[in-house]
Amino acid sequence: MDARSEQRSTSPVVLLIGYGNPGRRDDGLGPAFSEGIAARRLPGLVVDTDYQLVAEHALAISEHDLVVFADAQISGAEIDGTQAFSFREIEPGVPETLGSHSLIPETVLALCETLYGARPKAFVLGISGYDYGDVKEGLSKRAAENLNKAEAFFLDWLAGVFSGREFADA
Repeated sequence: MDARSEQRSTSPVVLLIGYGNPGRRDDGLGPAFSEGIAARRLPGLVVDTDYQLVAEHALAISEHDLVVFADAQISGAEIDGTQAFSFREIEPGVPETLGSHSLIPETVLALCETLYGARPKAFVLGISGYDYGDVKEGLSKRAAENLNKAEAFFLDWLAGVFSGREFADA
C-alpha cells in the first residue's frame, strides 16, 4: 500500500488551490491565503498557488478527495457584521464562453470529470477584497483582515474534515 492509499484510509486528501494576481492589490487574496496555509504544513493537505485556473488543474483535482478553490471576491457573506468571505459547495459546470483565461472552478471540475472520470467534493472560498485598480503588490487593510477571518474559518473547517464530521456532510 502506498503512502497516499494509507493516508486515504484514515482521512481524505484535500487540495487547496489559491489563485489570483498579487500584483493587482486585493486580487492577490487567493495566493496570500494558499501561501499562508501552506506555511503551516498540514498533513493531508496539498496546496497549489497560481495566477489563474488552467486546464492542467483538472489532473491535480482528479487525484484528491476534496478540493477548495480560494480567490478574491467583490463581496461575500456577512460574518460578524462584515462581508469577510463566502464558502459554498460547487458542482461541475461549463460557462457560456470558454477560453484559456476564463476558466472558473466549475469548469475545471467538469474537465476533471470528463477527462479523468473523477468527481471530488469541491468548494469555493471567496475572500472579500476592495482595491483592484492599482498595479501594486500588497493587500488593503480591510482585505488583510478578511484574509485572517477566512484562514481561521478554513482551519476550523479543515479540522472537521479530518475528524470525519465535515466530510460526511460536505
